Amino acid sequence: MLPPQRSAVRRGVFGAAVAALVVVLAACNNQVPLEPDRAAPDVGIQLFQLPWTAIADECEQTLAPNGFAWVLTSPPNEHIVRDEWWASYQPVSYELESRLGTRDEFADMVQRCDDAGVQIIADAVINHMTGQDDPGVGWAGTPYEHYDYPDLYGYDDFHHCGLTANDDISNYDDRAQVQTCELVNLADLDTSRQNVRDTVGAYLDDLLSLGVAGFRIDAAKHMDAADVEAIIVALPEGTRIMSEVIRGGGEPVQPEEYTAFGEVFEFTYARDLLPALASGFVNEPETEGDRPLHVPADKALVFIDNHDTERGEADLTYRDGDLYVIANALMLADDYGTPVVYSGYAFSDRDAGAPADDAGRVTPVSCAIATDLPADDYEDGARTCVQTWPAIAGMLEFRAFAMDFPRLEGVSEGDAYGFERAGRGVIAVNVGDEATSIQIPTTMQDGKYCDVVSGGRESWTNDGCRDDEFSVENGVATFALAPFTAAAIHLGTAHR
Repeated sequence: MLPPQRSAVRRGVFGAAVAALVVVLAACNNQVPLEPDRAAPDVGIQLFQLPWTAIADECEQTLAPNGFAWVLTSPPNEHIVRDEWWASYQPVSYELESRLGTRDEFADMVQRCDDAGVQIIADAVINHMTGQDDPGVGWAGTPYEHYDYPDLYGYDDFHHCGLTANDDISNYDDRAQVQTCELVNLADLDTSRQNVRDTVGAYLDDLLSLGVAGFRIDAAKHMDAADVEAIIVALPEGTRIMSEVIRGGGEPVQPEEYTAFGEVFEFTYARDLLPALASGFVNEPETEGDRPLHVPADKALVFIDNHDTERGEADLTYRDGDLYVIANALMLADDYGTPVVYSGYAFSDRDAGAPADDAGRVTPVSCAIATDLPADDYEDGARTCVQTWPAIAGMLEFRAFAMDFPRLEGVSEGDAYGFERAGRGVIAVNVGDEATSIQIPTTMQDGKYCDVVSGGRESWTNDGCRDDEFSVENGVATFALAPFTAAAIHLGTAHR
């Protein structure tokens, strides 16, 4: 029996239906029709702890060809000399010399990526400096002490909150502690001081002069939103700002405070989606208006995991294989927020840095030659190369066809779930351990369509579909799904 038909309102606007009907299928067998209109890429990817030379290669060889719009890099500043990944998040100076590369290599990466059509977003650590009690020397040879950074900051440029025994944050329900005490001993800059704002602004301007498109503001939650805005408004118009503000239930500092001057990473998105997938039941989100406990869609950056959450709260990571593919596929098919895919390296020690040479420089790795991914198992240090997974590339293609069209109400049948992007594409997932079938009402034209999850970005050949094929008949898309699989079709994969 077919599932109930949705109302005309829920099935999309008239224009979307018309757009679907004007696509004419080719007359000869196994020929894909003329390609419908595509949207410009919007999806970003975090290439965690990847050297600048390798990111430049990825922009040219995997990111631009697969349809990514921008890359979030790790922090480019000089940092403490340690092997752990978090060394990059303990600035010693704002020189662009780090274990990920030199200033010249960073500039070359920005230019090569820009030439390929991929923008660079730099991770900007401006809330704090180091967390080291003992004096030391940074990666580029700059001496420092906990509250003394030559030619940058002195003792009076830091908060000394006096609210806890060791000046560390102990109570996240106290706004003053969150924004003036130290996060795990990291020397907390007093961003209300004009000289601190000017120094931070000069660092960001330097990066902009090399061509970066914007910044992820690390630990933005730990700075008063007015302080962050005061730094941001002095930057050139059009600078993209992405604030990291981890939402905590009942806490006084919330992400909405930071949306006036840019986008915000919405941690609630993954928190809502991932436990449902792990339990075998997909929740239907709000599909009209704002979603509860989410910033507005046009301000939201959504992700399945990142470098912090994969070492902490994330329910799904690269280790979860099929379910991780399903989660990313649903995110890329959704109409809420701007998706950010995550690509890092395997680890068993949560502090372990990326593999490095004898001098401590992180080893460049190319994902262009990666095959048979996602893997069933990864050795420590191996790059996950998520940007080359066929399912990810295929869903980026799906998004290009569907992103300008509304998400319609989903259908659930047992462990299966799916929804349509009005007249442009349909996605279905099975999060159960048994094969199942699901039927999803659609305004897409009747016919056969190649699956982009199994078939990848180029899911068809002149001989037919590269992998799975699904049909639309009488306004219903039917998906027969193996356990723990996703499938998606769009107008560009139609054939007879």
